[in-house]
Amino acid sequence: MANQACAERPAPSADQLAWQKMELTMFCHFGVNTYTDREWGDGTEDEAIFNPSDLDCSQWTRAAKQGGFKLLILTAKHHDGFCLWPSKFTEHSVRKSPWKNGRGDVVREFVDACRADGLKAGLYLSPWDRHEKTYGTDAYNDYFRNQLAELLTDYGTLDEVWFDGACGEGPNGRKQTYDWESYQALIRKLQPHALIAIMGPDIRWVGNESGVAGEGESSVQTRQGRPVWHPAECDVSIRPGWFHHAQEDDQVKSLEHLADIYFKSVGRNSVLLLNVPPDSRGQFAAPDVLRLHEFGRTIRGLFANEIAQGVASEAVEFGSARTFNLVNLQEDIAQGERVRSYHVEARRNGAWVTVALGTAIGQRNLHRIADITADAARVVINKCEGEPLVMWSLYCATPIGPWGQ
Repeated sequence: MANQACAERPAPSADQLAWQKMELTMFCHFGVNTYTDREWGDGTEDEAIFNPSDLDCSQWTRAAKQGGFKLLILTAKHHDGFCLWPSKFTEHSVRKSPWKNGRGDVVREFVDACRADGLKAGLYLSPWDRHEKTYGTDAYNDYFRNQLAELLTDYGTLDEVWFDGACGEGPNGRKQTYDWESYQALIRKLQPHALIAIMGPDIRWVGNESGVAGEGESSVQTRQGRPVWHPAECDVSIRPGWFHHAQEDDQVKSLEHLADIYFKSVGRNSVLLLNVPPDSRGQFAAPDVLRLHEFGRTIRGLFANEIAQGVASEAVEFGSARTFNLVNLQEDIAQGERVRSYHVEARRNGAWVTVALGTAIGQRNLHRIADITADAARVVINKCEGEPLVMWSLYCATPIGPWGQ
């Protein structure tokens, strides 16, 4: 899906561009594991255990919006094979659950809630299925495509389809050879604007589940010997586990920890995918909702007190000495990434001093620095492929947790 601005400088497709500008997305792990208190099910779970007492997907979307998140992704089917929609191709689904007398559809309620709150919707469909008897045979690829087609045709526009690469044993003890090419072709046919992550060409995994990108993270990657636009997504859970476990209600990540993750994901040219798992009621637990509210308020507050703004290689005079401690840089990534090295300078007592430096900028680079009082600032581009298209701004922010790193 990625466009090529030219052979040397890839650029995002319109859909990739819109996705990167969202910056904050959310995972919702929900299923039979929520009721067995496990992280990975084995496919033998009784469908009757899935019985949310008060499912409220609108509660999820309200909490997500408070946190500043723009897109939600639901685990429509995890490794246990249990489907949160009444799939025609298996009995291992909500159709056999006592919830709503077998007439419920979590996927439907999820996508409807997202659209009602103006959020984008995505779905996770695990290719590893520990319940389906055809897993490990050629017939399973047909089964998987059939389920994928249900999700792609019955629920309106989807914005992201999320695949992990998990490949373990099925009920017969065999592993599956996934036909990724045909899965991707089906998505392109039925949902041409849906981005394919992580086993796909549109969005790549950053490489860990701690929500941390590397310094200088670039959306330009080499695939099959040529540069392509392949931006990074940083996934992490708000809790120790990916599914809700009541004993973890007091282990929700602190505001300081989440803010640090924000700086090391969004602040390093990546999209943050934060998992918030619904509990057995079918709602986000109170500690998670509170933390999302605090997180959204805190991140918005970072950018409330702007000191100055400018463009690359142009010094900006403040008019009087001002104190700042946060540097924000953004490229016009619609034109690709051009900057390969830069540093930020502030003028203090008539002398220019370097306060931050980096390599790639991309959608956003953030630098937390010690308070500095200066009367001018500039961004110096040390290395660039073409004309730099960079906007920068400085803020005086209230430090949250570790700062100046």
